[in-house]
Amino acid sequence: MTEQQPGHHMAAEIAQQPAIFSGLVERRSGIARVAEVVRERKPRFVLFAARGSSDHAALYAKYLTEVLLELPAGLVSPSTTTLYGGKPDLRDVLVVSVSQSGGSPDLLEVTQAARKQGALTVAVTNTSDSPLNAAAELSVDVGAGVEHAVAATKTYSATLLALYLLFDGIRGGNGEHAARLGELAQSTLDGAEEAVVEAVRRYRFVDRVLTTGRGFSLPTALEAALKLAETSYLAARAYSGADLLHGPVAAVDGETAVLAVTSAGKGGDALHEVLDVVHGRGADVLAVGSAADKVSAALRIPVAETAEEVAPILEILPVQRLALGLALARGGDPDSPRGLKKVTRTR
Repeated sequence: MTEQQPGHHMAAEIAQQPAIFSGLVERRSGIARVAEVVRERKPRFVLFAARGSSDHAALYAKYLTEVLLELPAGLVSPSTTTLYGGKPDLRDVLVVSVSQSGGSPDLLEVTQAARKQGALTVAVTNTSDSPLNAAAELSVDVGAGVEHAVAATKTYSATLLALYLLFDGIRGGNGEHAARLGELAQSTLDGAEEAVVEAVRRYRFVDRVLTTGRGFSLPTALEAALKLAETSYLAARAYSGADLLHGPVAAVDGETAVLAVTSAGKGGDALHEVLDVVHGRGADVLAVGSAADKVSAALRIPVAETAEEVAPILEILPVQRLALGLALARGGDPDSPRGLKKVTRTR
């Protein structure tokens, strides 16, 4: 049996994403049926339960809720249920539990408790027969297929798309902004290849990375920091562009690498001033996104332009390639980062 090269699984799973997006869009009708039930129940508030990469996907969905549905939304603290036994009144509340595996005990307990307290519960997972799916009233299958690399790539982006289709359906949309995402994902991966190689060369020996974004792109900045930390063992920290200027910018200097996620739209526009300040302090800025050519940066990685509300689904793709390349260049194996397992069980 031939031994697999380091990063083999992660590379293959990154490359699968365009086809996964196209397939998920083709199966939109199943998600639309779930969305119709939610719309009929008319929730007044939306809560999201998630951990790890799924927590970043949930934050993306929080933006979708507040912007597209104009409903208040929040992220639950699972320990209020699992450790403290809290039983809030959740009538007229939609609780969406996001988990790639659907097997985390704390999310299962939160979902079960929320349903008992009157919430409409929806599980969004990549494992259709998971305990979480059984616990929730409704479920959305991400459909990304088995993911072998420990670092989530295709399951993360497919979860973003599934959440977008769900919340677009709840508002009565037809998924038009997602229709070409498979094609655009392929063009993004192809078009960013040379810039990613250059970024790996440039940042191979960096020790500290700061990631930043605004609006819909903030979840991408958070996921970027996690990917760089877990695959390349970098000290990576993510900040909203708004928070960055409230104090953390004091730690930015010529030794700091800054990965800025900036796509066409209001979030990208709001990041211009932030990056002018960061660039002025001597930081080495890598801009990723469809508006990367419009900000102060030392290096830019292009992303196909879309409606801002679906931009995070594409933004993360070259970042995943960057994390893979840096891990390999630094002698690691991103398929099996030290100390990590595919499914983390917490309570």
